[in-house]
Amino acid sequence: MPREFSEVLTMLRSLRLVVVALTLALVSSLTLAPAAAQPSNLELILATTTSTQDSGLLDVLVPEFQRQSGYTVKTISVGTGQAMALGERGEADVLLVHAPDSEKKWMEAGHGVDRKLVMYNDFVIVGPPSDPISLAGAQSAVEAMQKIAANGALFVSRGDNSGTHQLELKLWTDAGFDPKGTPWYQEAGQGMGAVLTIANEKEAYTITDRGTYLARKPTLDLTVLAEGYQTFLNVYHVMVVNPEKGNHVNVEGARVFADFIVAPATQTTISTFGVEKFGQPLFFPAATMTDAQLGV
Repeated sequence: MPREFSEVLTMLRSLRLVVVALTLALVSSLTLAPAAAQPSNLELILATTTSTQDSGLLDVLVPEFQRQSGYTVKTISVGTGQAMALGERGEADVLLVHAPDSEKKWMEAGHGVDRKLVMYNDFVIVGPPSDPISLAGAQSAVEAMQKIAANGALFVSRGDNSGTHQLELKLWTDAGFDPKGTPWYQEAGQGMGAVLTIANEKEAYTITDRGTYLARKPTLDLTVLAEGYQTFLNVYHVMVVNPEKGNHVNVEGARVFADFIVAPATQTTISTFGVEKFGQPLFFPAATMTDAQLGV
């Protein structure tokens, strides 16, 4: 065997031994290295407004979050006021709600540790296509409410301290009228989907978020009669409950969910939700915006 070839062969054998040694060392280190710490609690309670549920958005977002994170989400769909009450009592870990003024007070009271802007759509007033009080001609939200009151037109209220209900009450105040106790004003105490159904059956007027209305439109004989007012902007935030509410509050999981819902990929999903079915999005992503830009 030529000397040069013998030297090359010896070198290759040495290199092979080095590679084997390094491989064994790597395998050993991987075997002995501790596994990444797993969250101690993989169950998460999300309290959210009924509009995110009734519109179908959560049917898309929650399964994707569970797939990505490994968490199991229990969704409690109630009015925003009830959702914040659950968080205040430590009976929810994270909130997805749409009543900015109430949210700010809730945060200032120390009930939450983080609040992020997520998305927006708008409110509309819907009613029978015949529009007996010519509501469609109203130039402002206040004028629309004044027309309803002046004509004693049947109106179905959420009556549940939800974000939609809070907006409605503010509009009545701005209009200088308190409808409570009048025969034409009916408080349902139910979610948005149920209120739309009641208004449809009674041929009444009501305020709704556009997303839920579009999702339920195929089953309704109601039409949009008042829209486009600045006061009708409907803004959603995600809020992480303060862990001081109790050791059972899953603040780690809440933060993971909050980060997920404002992540670029999720925001893209939000921007396209509803387009295929309704020809327009039901919500608009807002994680890169500020409250000031939206006027809330």
